[in-house]
Amino acid sequence: MHDYMRALQQRFFRKPQCEDNRQTVEETCKELFARMGDEDRRKLLLIVDSMDAIWDEVSLESFIASFKLAWGISRELETDGLYSYDEEEMMQPWRRSQEVD
Repeated sequence: MHDYMRALQQRFFRKPQCEDNRQTVEETCKELFARMGDEDRRKLLLIVDSMDAIWDEVSLESFIASFKLAWGISRELETDGLYSYDEEEMMQPWRRSQEVD
């Protein structure tokens, strides 16, 4: 199921526009790299890569949870009968006449 959900996520997920934050991160990383030694750079890159992997997994799990929620709502609506705006509008005069009587 994860493969199918990952494909759906790739199809429908749009990366948020965070250009200001991305630029800040890049500039700050450049400053830190200039001050760090090789070992510290490797550690920082490991942290950043691990955080990216966590973000990807959290994003996928969030997408799956949202999909399941939508699917559950859809199934619940089907058991009550599918909602139709046109049908609702057609029933309005009848309901009003019932309230008057």
